[in-house]
Amino acid sequence: MNRSGPVTDQQILALGRDTFDQEVAGLQAVATTLDTGFVAAVRALLDCEERVLVTGLGKSGNVARKLAASFTSTGTPSHFIHPVEAAHGDLGIVRSSDVLIAISRSGNNPEVTSLVQTCRHFQVTAIALTGAADSELARACDIVLPVPVEREADPLNLAPTTSATAAMVMGDALVVALLTLKGFTRDDFATFHPSGVLGRSLLMRVGELMHSGDELPVVTSDMTLRESLPEIVGKRLGGTCVVDAEGKLAGVCVDGDVKRVLLEHEDALDRPITESMNARPTTIGPEMLAARALRLMEEREAGPITLLIVADEERRPLGLLHIHDVLRAGLL
Repeated sequence: MNRSGPVTDQQILALGRDTFDQEVAGLQAVATTLDTGFVAAVRALLDCEERVLVTGLGKSGNVARKLAASFTSTGTPSHFIHPVEAAHGDLGIVRSSDVLIAISRSGNNPEVTSLVQTCRHFQVTAIALTGAADSELARACDIVLPVPVEREADPLNLAPTTSATAAMVMGDALVVALLTLKGFTRDDFATFHPSGVLGRSLLMRVGELMHSGDELPVVTSDMTLRESLPEIVGKRLGGTCVVDAEGKLAGVCVDGDVKRVLLEHEDALDRPITESMNARPTTIGPEMLAARALRLMEEREAGPITLLIVADEERRPLGLLHIHDVLRAGLL
């Protein structure tokens, strides 16, 4: 390789932008080829009673692995099968009710075509995802998804760039169509992604994070600010719930309220807590998603807050949620 001479920052940026432009143009061209083949492929996947097997070699193999993972994570059991290793025992997973998606840019890869032909003996439905609709692979399959790419993004027109991107997006189109038609929900997604940030944000409820029981700071409305301070300071949550004689929420007093009243009145400590509290605090239920509660704290119209009171239908405080609790849970 002969490395080029000095280049400017603008030249480097131009190379990056040109790659984006070429790949976007390639995707737009492929989008116009969607026809009855795409419909047939989606219907075959919807009717699949077992697994969706995906195969490919080289860069197409990387795309195939990603597609299999996307299917599995959105409710369609899928498995990547290596076109070479399949002939050495991996064919044991193939069932007649499977669907096979074979990915190949040229469509003339002998290992991939051979695997398709072998799987056809198991009576699987085979789908070709290829840049050559008249290739050996296309002829070997029941359904053809053409992904024609006029040229790659690299100046040599050799490295699988635009073609790999187009194949991946075609796969994504299958995944999105399938999960939509199957009625795949946010709850379903969370079930399959319990450990990720997305999954936690769709699963974790306020009740799992709130401070309750002995950790919940509570004072009564007949107390003074002085009498209330031990509860505010001792529970170390930056505030306290204020309840009436029936135990129902009368308001909330946070550190900011205490500072404000201390500045305004010399006898602030001996004044009723009701003069310091916010009598109309924002409350939430324990079943609210913690991620939504975080948005409430951050996007509150009157300004961001760090505490939310969790109350029941009768406005009895059940717990207190601090913004730090949500952040520690990894929901940001």
